[in-house]
Amino acid sequence: MTGIRVGIGYDIHQLQIGLPFILGGIPLDSHRGVVAHSDGDILFHAISDALLGAAGLGDIGCYFPDDDPKYKNMDSAIIVSEILLKLKKLSYAIVNIDTTIVLERPKLQSFLPEIKISVANSLQIDANQLNIKATTSERMGFIGQENGVACYAVVLIEKI
Repeated sequence: MTGIRVGIGYDIHQLQIGLPFILGGIPLDSHRGVVAHSDGDILFHAISDALLGAAGLGDIGCYFPDDDPKYKNMDSAIIVSEILLKLKKLSYAIVNIDTTIVLERPKLQSFLPEIKISVANSLQIDANQLNIKATTSERMGFIGQENGVACYAVVLIEKI
């Protein structure tokens, strides 16, 4: 049996005028922000779910339920750090992560280098172990009408 495991994560949230938009720990200048119980950082949430899935530890809701008041407005960097501790206890290390953010606006290309550094630092990995892509839904559907944002993440972890 190999010590290499793969996980996939997904997160989606509504957007609303006047709320903050945090992505990978970086506040973005946006006319719409994320409707969420925590800080709504979809990038950290999708990565967290992928890491938990790869390690066979369930999903983010098992540890940080969105109906628990103690997690209201919680910084998602804390979620990531707690999940990293769980992985380390099981002797897993991150090999690489690939993500795709689906969003019409704001355009993310200019923010991606800063977001990548922030996420890599939070995950305690080298930036070359992380890929962050952004795309639109070509103005179709919920996301295309600028009412939402989604993120996909795939991770590879290994026993150390």
